[in-house]
Amino acid sequence: MDTIIITALLVVFFAIMIGIGVYCRRHSTDVGGFVLGGRSIGPWLTAFAFGTSYFSAVIFVGYAGQFGWNFGLASTWIGLGNAFIGSLLAWVVLGRRTRIMTQHLGSKTMPDFFGTRFSSPALKIAASCITFIFLIPYTASLYNGLSRLFAMAYEGVDYSVCVIVMAALTGVYVLLGGYVATAINDFIQGLIMLGGIVAVIGAVLHNNGGLSAAIEQLATGENGGWEYASFLGADPLFLLFVVLLTSLGTWGLPQMVNKFYAIKDEDAIKKGTVISTVFAIIVAGGCYFLGGFGRLYDVGDAVSKGDFDAIIPTMLSTLPTVIIGIVIVLVLSASMSTLSSLVLTSSSTVTLDFIAPICEKKKPLTEKKQMLCIRAFIVVFIVISAVIAIMQYQNKNMLIAQMMGVSWGALAGAFLAPFLYGLYWKKTTRAAVVTSFVFGVGLEIVQLLISMKVFSVANIPVLAFVFRNSLYSGVFAMLGGLILVPIVSLLTQKTKPSNTDAIFDCYNRTATVTVTDSLGEENQ
Repeated sequence: MDTIIITALLVVFFAIMIGIGVYCRRHSTDVGGFVLGGRSIGPWLTAFAFGTSYFSAVIFVGYAGQFGWNFGLASTWIGLGNAFIGSLLAWVVLGRRTRIMTQHLGSKTMPDFFGTRFSSPALKIAASCITFIFLIPYTASLYNGLSRLFAMAYEGVDYSVCVIVMAALTGVYVLLGGYVATAINDFIQGLIMLGGIVAVIGAVLHNNGGLSAAIEQLATGENGGWEYASFLGADPLFLLFVVLLTSLGTWGLPQMVNKFYAIKDEDAIKKGTVISTVFAIIVAGGCYFLGGFGRLYDVGDAVSKGDFDAIIPTMLSTLPTVIIGIVIVLVLSASMSTLSSLVLTSSSTVTLDFIAPICEKKKPLTEKKQMLCIRAFIVVFIVISAVIAIMQYQNKNMLIAQMMGVSWGALAGAFLAPFLYGLYWKKTTRAAVVTSFVFGVGLEIVQLLISMKVFSVANIPVLAFVFRNSLYSGVFAMLGGLILVPIVSLLTQKTKPSNTDAIFDCYNRTATVTVTDSLGEENQ
């Protein structure tokens, strides 16, 4: 009976997703419509697309469990940081200027922005390569949170089956409907995430005697302590680095910034800012708040083995079947929405920013061929990410696991600073962009090698601090880029594009106004 209820919920969920893909086919007849929805997406769809791309199973199962165990209730600060820095501030700082400049330049992707804004095809290709290399392992990591939840609901079902089903269904609606289908599905999936997280928090608190009783148990229980019920938790410095990476990092992720390319108008940006922030407070704040109570549950020796992914499923296993079913749909929603955004970003980037420029030298790709190529790469990315996820799960491949860890830091470290300065500062130069790319990616490659124990920096205190883990190095990659780009730009003004003033004219629109009062000062 339990599995019948859960299966029924999943069947309804999948049917709706595919139905939307079929319905949105008419919006995907050209590249602009398929990749950006014709730049006509409203505030609700854009805000939910931003939020659901932000928060995936990685956060709900992995981060909420791990950081909730490490910081207790103080992990809620991570969710609030995601809401106010990663959502509110991102919309305020990036939203309007990104929409205006990318339309003015005619760019459809972040690599395309770098290439056009800085008049450099080489930067465009370099950015597309970085996106391709580091989005694949990040995409594969989305599947990780599913295995334990499905094992909890369906005993004996292989993890590979879960991955394949999820990948196939995501591929169907993205291939059919493109960005519009993704945005509509993100809206529905976002509603599921909102309702699901509220229901789960309520059920967990109810099982532990209410909020006050749960906090008291956390402060005095066998696995707890006062620091896990305190304002800043057991390790405030580590908490700060987690907040910075997971919040500020979104400003440099191609699949996140791309949402601003497609929004409809100024009014939609203002409304989307509020909607996105409220969504993040509930979903991200709720996830980390829930994870803060992980120490109230017996997780065996999972934590000692570093298996933090076991914490949230252990908490959920005590809940009613209907709630478990809602949670599984919630995690699927979070994962599929992020997956669809990632594969659409990856496939469009490779096609428009890598393959199309190469083909231009011989025979330019027609609109029809570009569409075919994008759809082909959607299939390729989904298949590769699914295979990597299955290989990692079955073989516990450390290289893949560590690549997943450094992906976010490498992308944000390379792109955040040059994108932000490129929108606001005319003096940003090509040399500064190259420096940021090299510094961000280089720092994370060093982190990868250290994590793989190729060499050690334990005897060098400063480097040991920077490379404590991928969270720390990711933050230093972003902050370092924000410092390096203006310094290098001032030293290399010869590499500033010559058409910068013309590009920034997009922010200055002249409007002609009819004056109805005929009595001016000259008539007095």
